[in-house]
Amino acid sequence: MEREFIPVNVAVLTVSDTRTIDTDTSGALIADRLTEVGHRIAARAIVVDSELHIRAQLAAWIADPGVDVVIATGGTGVTPRDVTPEALAPLVTKPIPGFGELFRWLSFEEIGTSTIQSRAEAALCGATYVFLLPGSTGGVRLGLEKILIPQLDHRLKPCNFVMLLPRIRHEPTGRA
Repeated sequence: MEREFIPVNVAVLTVSDTRTIDTDTSGALIADRLTEVGHRIAARAIVVDSELHIRAQLAAWIADPGVDVVIATGGTGVTPRDVTPEALAPLVTKPIPGFGELFRWLSFEEIGTSTIQSRAEAALCGATYVFLLPGSTGGVRLGLEKILIPQLDHRLKPCNFVMLLPRIRHEPTGRA
């Protein structure tokens, strides 16, 4: 029997000192593509490249029961202003290292060894998935099309992120 599509509530965060809602092509791509496939955009924001501002927005959405998934774009490079992974770090319950590994492997086919500069990553933060993508529209498209859209589709077999949400929200943590 075919599983039914289950939409999730997604918050989209763009990390940039220069982008506005009108010039935010990467955030718009995330919102548009996820809406096209049937998900709901619960919130969208742009914050400056500041560890405290990024962490505050991520923490607010992680605490919001109306947000299932946060996808951030920007701030994942290696320059001093790229602090999105550092902002996320204290909020992580469980890292999902396979996301960044797979992203860089797929990205290698497009940009070669430059992919080594990407710090794309993912984590479970409480009961919310958080995915960090580069700020480039190409990097966002790759992450969405090759990883996130399939993994946020309950019909994907053998398993996907959406089918795990009920267990994540209701099972005991197993910690003593």
